[in-house]
Formats: sequence, structure tokens, C-alpha cells
Amino acid sequence: MFKKYRILKWILIVFTGIIVTLVVFGWWFMSLLPSAENNIDITTSQISDLPYVSENIIPKRGKILAIVTSTDTMGNTDKSTGYELTELSRAYYVFQANGFEVDIASPLGGEPPMVIDDEDMGAFDFAFLNDSIARYKTKNTIPVNDIDPSNYEGVFFAGGKGAMFDFPENKSIQSIIRYLYQSNKVIGAVCHGPAALVNVQLDNGTFLLENKKVSGFTNDEELLLIPDAATIFPFLLQDKLISQGASFSEGTMYLENISHDKNLITGQNPWSTWVLAETMITQLGYTPKYRKITAEENAIKVLKVYEKEGSKKAKELIKKICTVEHKPFDRILIAKHSIISAMQGKIGRFFSLVGLTSYAKNITID
Repeated sequence: MFKKYRILKWILIVFTGIIVTLVVFGWWFMSLLPSAENNIDITTSQISDLPYVSENIIPKRGKILAIVTSTDTMGNTDKSTGYELTELSRAYYVFQANGFEVDIASPLGGEPPMVIDDEDMGAFDFAFLNDSIARYKTKNTIPVNDIDPSNYEGVFFAGGKGAMFDFPENKSIQSIIRYLYQSNKVIGAVCHGPAALVNVQLDNGTFLLENKKVSGFTNDEELLLIPDAATIFPFLLQDKLISQGASFSEGTMYLENISHDKNLITGQNPWSTWVLAETMITQLGYTPKYRKITAEENAIKVLKVYEKEGSKKAKELIKKICTVEHKPFDRILIAKHSIISAMQGKIGRFFSLVGLTSYAKNITID
């Protein structure tokens, strides 16, 4: 009897110890992140605050069409969706800064549903929300049925899970892509945006995707956050692109990765938007206008080095970025990737990335 109580006592002590350890670790982990009171308020950002867009204005070179989803619900679920603001806003300003007027269209026209991820919002994204012209265009999108593709030098498909439902079967979207692709104009799509490429057939009867190198939101990225994605969406994007003959380029989960196959340029996820849009400018025959790399992009560079060369090299790059080059750095993104590792059960990787976050805090000033 007494032995039984001793066992229960030790179980309680161990359990309490685990809880205390988790609480302390959680408090320490949160201390690695920048203090909210020290953050600069970027919610009121305007175009005038973005020298990249407002200064050294390039004369007009033509027009690019951006297409977003009209779908507001994921299939038969009650989960809301729409187009990802950050994927549209960042591409929009790259095109504008490089001399291209941007029209925005959607399958249904009017005001499509917008998805805002507060944690990923930056100055460009808030400036877009405060830009009266950009907001007018998003509230009054052009129905794709009314688009004359001959007016454009290229088309860009923003992502958002809604694209999985109303892009693939839309005949007007297919017609726009077919015309521009066969006219050697530029086709760009990011994250779930490549769903627009599904079912597009060229005049010779072959699928556009056949033997093309492409990127898009991967199965692993989809299933980590939505385990039942295969039953919610009409297909998993990676599987569908491959089934139509594409050579799928899968980069590291939630890190920048694009595929550039002549005039077809595709990106894996939201973090690929900047480089994808600038690659479209290059494909159009122009040198992209100089743009200061964001803190998020610098963190992505570090994570890429971490993936290929390990923690030591990643720390060396952090030190170079922060103390030698004095460039902005987003250690929150490093912390997010540590959490992703924990979700995947990669405990060693989790602690390694937490250590990287801690190192970044020690050499940066909030």
C-alpha cells in the first residue's frame, strides 16, 4: 500500500517538474522575440514611405494582369479562404516600381475575399491597404471573362487556398494563359496560384505543364497545417502538377523557391513572391529596379544556409548581416521554423533553431 503511494508521489513530482520546465522554457522562448513595445508602427505605411515605389519612377512599359481567387470557403467546410494579401501586394509593387501598370481580375469580378496573416504583414502590405488606387482595384476586380489578354505583357496568379477551387476549371483563365504563353509573354504564379496552370492545353493539344519545371505549394506544406487537405481540396497541388507532366521542384518547407522555365515562372509559397515578381521583370527584358532586401528575406537567407551548411555557418551569416552590413533581420521567422520542426517531431532541429534564434537576439538590437 505504502509502495503504491510512493510511486504516485514520484509520478506527481515528475509531472510537476515537467510542467514547471515547460512554463520556464516557454517564458524563455518568448523572451527571444522582439518586444512589441519596441516595434515601429508600420500599420500606417504609405507609398510615400516606400522609396522603392515613390522615388526614381520608371516610365510606363506596359501592363501586367494580376488574377486572384473569388472563392471564400474551402469546399464543403466552414473554413474561410480567399487570396493572400501579401502575395498580391508585394508583386503589385514590384511591377509598379518597374514601370508596369497593374490591373486586378478575378473569376467573378467585384470584391474578392482577402486573407490577411497579421504575423507576415510588412510595410509594403500595409501600404497596399492604405493605397486608395490599389484598394479600389481590389474592391472592383475585373471579371476574367472581360479580359482581353492582348493588352498585357504578362499575368500573375496570386495564391490563397481559394485558387484551388475556381482557377483549374475556368475557361477564361485557360484562354488568357494560352494566349500569353504562346505569344511569348510572361506567366507567373505563386503558392496555390499555379492551380491556374492545371488543365491548360496549348493549340497543339499538349498540356502547358508537360515537361515544364514548376514549383508550387507542396504536399508537405499543405498537410502539415491541414491534415485532411486531400478530402477538402479537389486535389493536392503538387500531385496534380506532376500528373500533367510537370517536373516539380520541391524546396525546403516554407522557404523561398522558384522555378524559371523560359516564360513560365512559378513559386513554392508566399516567401517566394519577391524573387518571383522580379524574375518576371527580368524575363520581360528589364533589369529589376534596386530594392532593399527586407528583414524577412535576410532571415530566409540564413535558414537556407542552415539547411545546406548547418548552424555554425548560419550564425556566421547572421553576424555578417547584423553587425557588418547592418541590415534588418527577422529572428521571428527563425523561431517560427523551430516551431514547425517541433510540429514535425524533429526535436533536435527544434532546439538547434531555438539556439539560432537566441544567437540572433544576442547580436541584434530590438
